[in-house]
Amino acid sequence: MSARYTLKILTDFAAAHTLRDYPGDCNRMHGHNWKVEVEVSASSLDKVGMGIDFKEIKQSARQIAKSLDHRYLNDIEPFTELNPTAENIAAYFFREMKIKLNNERIKVTAVTIWETERANVRYSEDNI
Repeated sequence: MSARYTLKILTDFAAAHTLRDYPGDCNRMHGHNWKVEVEVSASSLDKVGMGIDFKEIKQSARQIAKSLDHRYLNDIEPFTELNPTAENIAAYFFREMKIKLNNERIKVTAVTIWETERANVRYSEDNI
């Protein structure tokens, strides 16, 4: 049996969006204080005994969050065309984190976006 370590960090950002073609109030501009949970899997530990330093995960997640913070998401690629739903934001965040962190030992396994305290979406990919 091979070892697997799962590390999680939490960050946040505030942003507005408009849901195109939505048949309700969310088709008007409104904002959220989004929370982002990033899960990373490590297949082994480094010489210090860490899968990956939490600091490295946090820095990468904060860079992405900063690019969205206090912005109108509909004005930012890929959301100029793609509807900025919580599902699409989670997938975007996941793919950006993969670019920053994935290597032979480390894999981003999931991103959970909390739109409110009671509503979230978790995005992952089968072939990580």
